[in-house]
Amino acid sequence: MKNIFISFLLIFMTVLIFNNKAEANNMKGNFNFNTKTVKLNNGYEIPLNGIGTYSLLNDVCYNSILYALQNGVRLIDTAYIYNNEEEVGKAVRDSKIDRKDIFIITKLYPNQYNNAEKAINDALKKLNVEYIDMMLLHHPGNNDVEAYKAIEKAIKEGKIRSVGLSNWYIKELKDFIPKINIIPALVQNEIHPYYQDTEVIEYIQSLGIAVQGWYPLGGRGHQKELLNDKVLKDIAAKYNKSVAQIILRWNLQRGVIVIPGSSNRQHIIENTEIYDFELSDDDMKRISELNRDEKHDWY
Repeated sequence: MKNIFISFLLIFMTVLIFNNKAEANNMKGNFNFNTKTVKLNNGYEIPLNGIGTYSLLNDVCYNSILYALQNGVRLIDTAYIYNNEEEVGKAVRDSKIDRKDIFIITKLYPNQYNNAEKAINDALKKLNVEYIDMMLLHHPGNNDVEAYKAIEKAIKEGKIRSVGLSNWYIKELKDFIPKINIIPALVQNEIHPYYQDTEVIEYIQSLGIAVQGWYPLGGRGHQKELLNDKVLKDIAAKYNKSVAQIILRWNLQRGVIVIPGSSNRQHIIENTEIYDFELSDDDMKRISELNRDEKHDWY
């Protein structure tokens, strides 16, 4: 009887692992490189590439976002703590692009979790938009479950369309998800060739949740080293692309949405030109071997 139970358990675990891998592969398979979007678990579509606004302030932020929108970018990532939601909203309005064609992500910071309903309304007011496409919790903190449920309420009220998390990993997700009602549509974490986080990515994708990477090019203080990596430069020369484009394409082929930040007009354009080539399995493997598990921020 004991042997039968053990055999059944092994079969169950094998099926579970297979299903999780299949779900993760399905999430990656849903990346549509023709429309440059992926369908989230709630039915909304999100662009595969966008622009991050961390460290972009005032006119620099406004001009960068307006330029990005005028040149095909349709996904913008901002946050309360970035102090630029007003500039992002103004650029969206001044672009004259149909609001439904732009996907805006913003985030609540832990110091807002105690009064999340007010924070949500403040974000709507600063952005000056009728709805926010996605709101994330910036990272775990006191009252994060209550803050998440406030976003769930705002979704029912039509103020927000999707909810997600930023800087949540396997342990945090296993603890958090049973306490909420709406499964996150997306988790946004630090991901780059020196911090590949493959196990976490596959776990998130196995739950049917999209993955988005911040610091895709290494982040402040580390970007120069990453963009001058010998292996990446060799691969870039092979495809006649920049190292940044190689890294962004590598992310897409792993099923990771990218939001590189820049105020440089040439770089903003360059970061969108990642759909006219495909990295070979061998080159994907070469990049995977660059992993150092080297995190570049504290989140």
